[in-house]
This record gives sequence, C-alpha cells and structure tokens, in this order.
Amino acid sequence: MGHGGDGGIWIRAAVAVAAGGAIAARAVRRKSVDFSAVFVGVPAMVAHTVAGYRFAGLLLVFFFTSSRVTRVGEARKRAFDPEFKEGGQRNWKQVLSNSGIASILVVLIALVTKGTDRCLDSKESTLVTALIGGVIGHYACCNGDTWSSELGILSKAEPRLITTFKRVQKGTNGGVTIHGLLAAAAAGFSIGLAFVLIGFLTAQCASYVFWRQLLVIPLATASGLCGSLIDSILGATVQYSGFCSVRKRVVGVDGPTVTRISGMNILDNNGVNVVSILLTTVLTAVACTYIF
Repeated sequence: MGHGGDGGIWIRAAVAVAAGGAIAARAVRRKSVDFSAVFVGVPAMVAHTVAGYRFAGLLLVFFFTSSRVTRVGEARKRAFDPEFKEGGQRNWKQVLSNSGIASILVVLIALVTKGTDRCLDSKESTLVTALIGGVIGHYACCNGDTWSSELGILSKAEPRLITTFKRVQKGTNGGVTIHGLLAAAAAGFSIGLAFVLIGFLTAQCASYVFWRQLLVIPLATASGLCGSLIDSILGATVQYSGFCSVRKRVVGVDGPTVTRISGMNILDNNGVNVVSILLTTVLTAVACTYIF
C-alpha cells in the first residue's frame, strides 16, 4: 500500500485526545451519546489511533455512519422500538460493548508493531494478520448490526423470525427483513472500503501483497452480513421479546400484561451485541489468516 507517515506514537496520541474530545462534545450535544459514554469513547479513540490511523478510521466510520442511520425515520422508530432513545443516545455500556473487544485488539497490535501500520500478510506475521482481521470483523459486525436494525425496522415488509421464518411484529428481537440484511452487507462494505482507502496512505507492502488487500472489501461485506445474522439468531433465542397489551408494542421485559413472542430472558441487547461481535471477530480473524 501507499507510503507511511504515521508520525510518532505520541503525536498520534495527542491528535486522538484532541479529536476524540471534540467529537465527544459534538456527540453529547447531538444526543448521539450521553456524558458517561465519553469516559469510554475517548480512551478507545486514543488506543485505536496509537495503533494506527487506519484503526481510528474504522472506529470513526462506524460511529458516524451508525449515528447517521439511527436518526433516519426517528418518528416511525419511536412507535416500534421498545428501546428507542432520541438521537439514538448511547450510554457507556453500549459504547463499551461496541468498542471494547476492538480496543483490546488494537492495544495488542500496537505492542507487537510498535505503532507501525502493517498490511494483512500471514507470511510476514500470522499474529498481526489475525489481530487486524479481528478489528475489521469487529467493526463490520457492529456496523452491520446497527444498519440492519435501524434501517430494517423502516422496511414496509413484515419481519420474519430468523429461527422459524414466521411473521412477527416490528421491533421483535431476531426479526429480519431483506432490506435489513442488505443494509448489514452495505455496512460491512463501508468498513472494508475505509480500511483499504486509508491503508493506501498509511501502510507499506510489496505489490503482490498490496493487491490482495482489496479482498478486505468483500470479506468485510460478508462479515457485516454474518454478524447481523448471528445477532438475529441470538436475539431470537436468548433475548426476550413480548407484546404488551397495554402499551400496544413489543417490549423486552416480561410482565403480567405481556405475551411472549420469542426468546428466553438470558441476555439483554448489550450482551447479545458482545457475543455476536466476539464470534464475528474470531471468524474474520481466522478467515484473514487463510486469505492473506
């Protein structure tokens, strides 16, 4: 890929603190996150940037695109989504579930590479290739799940429960639509494209390795779709969904006025996200060691 020029680790850290603080302040004003999320988001931004600008880019692409799609059709979502929040406001638990695993991976990458941006190349280092692949899979899954949920719920088609293919009401955990699945694939594509484009400027590798990096785009696309499917399967099985006869909507908590639709009350939404992200991260990391 293109030329290096990351600058020193300390310069990147300073850039991350300044940029992360500015982005966090804007996000709080726009109600994309609450104040508690800042204490997780800014350190995550610093860790990603120290590991390499490309990883910070993936984090930012996820954050800005997911925040954007969350605001699409807010009036309609308010009627369907039992966990609807104005602006999609995320708290520290949600931010941690969507960045925690990747933050651990980028810290490991920084320790191994000393902050030098590396290409996906198992011949040079299987470990680095797997770690980078894990970060790609992580954000492809996060973005895929968000786009699928936020745009799929706006589909005119009734969702079908992924485990039985029966029609269910909008807002039911594990309900999928064609629009939602296509959105998940597009979200993964955006992560793969960002990784490749930023890598043109920040990483150096031999020409034969350079061209193989383009395979990240279809891989991330598949990871976005796969992550959304895993999330939906978990949502349909280990996350509770019921219909409240009083509120006339799907809810995630059982009660005397609630009729069960699907799932067991084992994991909440954050728990489902963490498990689906972890599985997609591992699968993508393994795939990268074979592909690159």
